[in-house]
Order: sequence, then structure tokens, then C-alpha cells
Amino acid sequence: MECNKIPEVILNSGHRMPLIAMGTVGDPLPPPEQLISIYIDAIAIGYRHFDTASIYDTEEPLGKAVAKALELGLINNRDELFITSKLWCTDAHHDLVLPALKETLRKLDLSYVDLYLIHWPVRVTKGSKYLESLNENILPFDINATWKGMEECCELGLAKSIGVSNFSCVKLKKILDQATIPPAVNQVELNISWQQEKLLEICRANGVHISAWSPLGSHGSYWGSHKVLESPVLQNIASAKEKSVAQVFIYIYPFDAHKFVLEFVFKFLMYSSDWFKMDI
Repeated sequence: MECNKIPEVILNSGHRMPLIAMGTVGDPLPPPEQLISIYIDAIAIGYRHFDTASIYDTEEPLGKAVAKALELGLINNRDELFITSKLWCTDAHHDLVLPALKETLRKLDLSYVDLYLIHWPVRVTKGSKYLESLNENILPFDINATWKGMEECCELGLAKSIGVSNFSCVKLKKILDQATIPPAVNQVELNISWQQEKLLEICRANGVHISAWSPLGSHGSYWGSHKVLESPVLQNIASAKEKSVAQVFIYIYPFDAHKFVLEFVFKFLMYSSDWFKMDI
């Protein structure tokens, strides 16, 4: 099957990143073997960027899918893929960053990740997994010391680029004021109903690329919204152009904010791979 070429952006680290990624969070998750198959299918139709995290429990299936894709000849080498993972809040401490990344690499069975992010600007006690329980388990968080740990991972070549996730303007500025290696990416919730214009402005001014999670509103998930896929404006455009609402949104949304497709359904992947063949 011929793969569609997904546009790329050059990060402030000098590395290229595909603008469309497949997210791997889910609740509930499919079984590991099904996940592996889904990721392999995604690679086969052209996805080259995959977003995982230690808290998602998808690093190991993704790593096995990468190995299988190499075996099947779907990719020629690991460098053809862009793998993002994230530091969970229990490890948001200078001394814990490097061990956490090494554990991520062990699960992925890779020698490096392309992008490593601080998942949330908070530190919590060991064993805390979900955001609902974070408030009762908060620990002091030294944002700059933790970022120094991220820089050390980058200097060791274990992460090609480093960044943050869910950081506000104030917290991002704290890092920018002290960083030796500035964040390449800030991954935040971003869609037509939550546009974060001030944060976009600050990121653009400082060369930090914005990555949009839940760009389609995570329709159907417990944390999601119907406002994107059920937007009357987008539905009217989609109907007129004989496209899906998802295709219309991805086409019209600013491409300095890259997007994650948070779907596990292969049928969706099949039509989403045609995003860039539109004439609006």
C-alpha cells in the first residue's frame, strides 16, 4: 500500500517532527496483541509519529509493533519513525528523570525517543496514577531542577528533543527563563472549542511548537467533548465537500499546532490517511 506523506515541522532542536501523530491513550485499552496489530496497521497506511507515555501502558506494545514493522519491511529503519513519550508525575524530580526514561526505553526496546515530555507540571507520590487522585498526593515540585534532568537526557542522546505537556504560560516561562535547552514542544489540549490563544502567542514568540491533544474533542471518551465533531459549521462543510468532519477540521486548523489522532478504530485510520487530499 502506498503511504501518504505527512507534512513535517522542524523543531527548535533541529529535528523534524510529523505533524499528524497517532495517540495511544485509551480507557479501556484493547488487549496488547490487538494494540500491536493496530499500530502495525497505522504504520502500513503512513503514520510515522506515535505518542505514548509511561502512564498509558502502551509503550511495550508500541515497541513490539515497531520491531514487527521492521521485520515486515514496512519501514527500513527505526529512524523513519518519530516516537514521543512522557515522564509521569511520580518521577518529576531531577534524580528520577533519567531512570524513568531508561525504563521507557526498556519497554519500547529502543535506544532513544525522538521527543520526551514532562507530562504535567506537578509531582506526586509513588503509586499515583490518575489525575483524579493527584490533589491528595501532591509533593513539592522543583520545575527547573526537573528540567535540568530532562536536559541531561537530551545531552546523553536518549531523547533527541525534550519538551513539556499541559504547561500554562506562567509555568512555561519559568523553564524558558532558566533553560539551557529550551522546550521544543508544549503539548496541550487544543481544539476549536478550546483555542488557547494566549498560550499559542507565547509559544510562537519563543519558538516552542504547540502540539494539540484531543484536537477532535476525544468524542466518546469520559473526558471528551462533542463540540468538535458535532459542530454544525464543520458538519455543513463536510457534507458539501463529501468529507468527514475530522478531515475538515484537520485541514482548516492552523498547522503550527500538530495533532494527535486519539482513535483505535482501523476504519477511521483508513480515511484519516486521506486528510491531505482535500480541496476546500
